[in-house]
Amino acid sequence: MDFLGGLDSLIAEKIKMLPMILPGIIIAITLHELAHGYVAYALGDTTAKNKGRLSFNPLVHIDIAGFLFLIIAGFGWAKPVPINPMNFKNRKLGTILVSIAGPVTNFLIAIITILILAIVPINNSLILNIVISIAIYNIILGIFNLLPFPPLDGSKIVASLLPTKYEILFYKYQKYLYGILLILILTNGIDRVLGPVLDFSYNIIVRAIFF
Repeated sequence: MDFLGGLDSLIAEKIKMLPMILPGIIIAITLHELAHGYVAYALGDTTAKNKGRLSFNPLVHIDIAGFLFLIIAGFGWAKPVPINPMNFKNRKLGTILVSIAGPVTNFLIAIITILILAIVPINNSLILNIVISIAIYNIILGIFNLLPFPPLDGSKIVASLLPTKYEILFYKYQKYLYGILLILILTNGIDRVLGPVLDFSYNIIVRAIFF
């Protein structure tokens, strides 16, 4: 009964916070995936465009499980943008540029948001919390996706930096890395990675607002 009561309280708290955190989550996911798609398109791969993924419509980018994880656990993922690396003039470099485009975009959005907090007075508490959530969730998504575990962007960056024969081995055994990521999520290991980064980022945001 205590467990169920605690679960009900957690769900109620998350529902209460939805108006403040949803804009941050949606912006972070949508622009992250758009960045992947547009960089791939700029490098000669039209796969994302052909699949309708060069869109500002969040619904085409949201992965339900990843979206729920972002709301409940504070980290998650979007629906991967399809790319065909063989369409790039330089397959490895193209893959790295496309993979890193999402996290870099998230960090740029977070920086812009923090600058806005530093120079624009926001007296409405709801709007202030929404703007803060935009910064925080972009930082979360950017850092999380740089972890070197499939299907995250970091794994593609690492694989592309390897010599081809090791890259092939990496993709051959990547299913085991999926398992490691799942264990880290279930044992709160991800929190140990993201926690210090989030604390540091939050302190920067607080200083931007009050100093």
